Amino acid sequence: MALFRLPSSGAAALAPRGNGLLLRAPQMSDFLQWAHLRETSRDYLTPWEPIWPSDDLTRSGFRRRLRRYSEDIAADRSYPFLIFRELDGALVGGITLANVRRGIVQAGTIGYWIGQPYAHRGYMTAALRVLLPTLFGELNLHRVEAACIPTNAPSIRVLEKCGFSREGLARRYLCINGIWQDHLLFGLLHEDFRG
Repeated sequence: MALFRLPSSGAAALAPRGNGLLLRAPQMSDFLQWAHLRETSRDYLTPWEPIWPSDDLTRSGFRRRLRRYSEDIAADRSYPFLIFRELDGALVGGITLANVRRGIVQAGTIGYWIGQPYAHRGYMTAALRVLLPTLFGELNLHRVEAACIPTNAPSIRVLEKCGFSREGLARRYLCINGIWQDHLLFGLLHEDFRG
């Protein structure tokens, strides 16, 4: 089965903008801003994320991350986006479309994070609303999925505001902060999307 191919402009063309935000693939020049935001937000993010590698916030760790991203984009497996505020270029968070499946499925799973200084200000809802047309358009997905720890009320609100439907509970679905945790499953179909 042939892999999905981006238009000739490639992954670099996937830089949606709107709502005062720019979303684009991470670059080495983002390292300092990314590492600073992640470090200052560590306590805030830890309950919702997998355990970070010991060298996660180092240049070499970031370089390795970029290599993996490049391989995943080329193989149509995953598409990472950093979220920047256009007004001042501030990095506010990130969204990754992962686990892309083609053929009869045409689906992928989103995960996201927001830096603590930017939390609860509507940035993630705005960013997801900017990204969804690209996922259903240029990436030609039929379905976008997400999973959320049941106690993460802000994340549930983001998904529901963006039109996702709650589809069930997956027991011990992901290992978050070193513990296998239940997750609520959400889905959004192309035909249900209200861009």
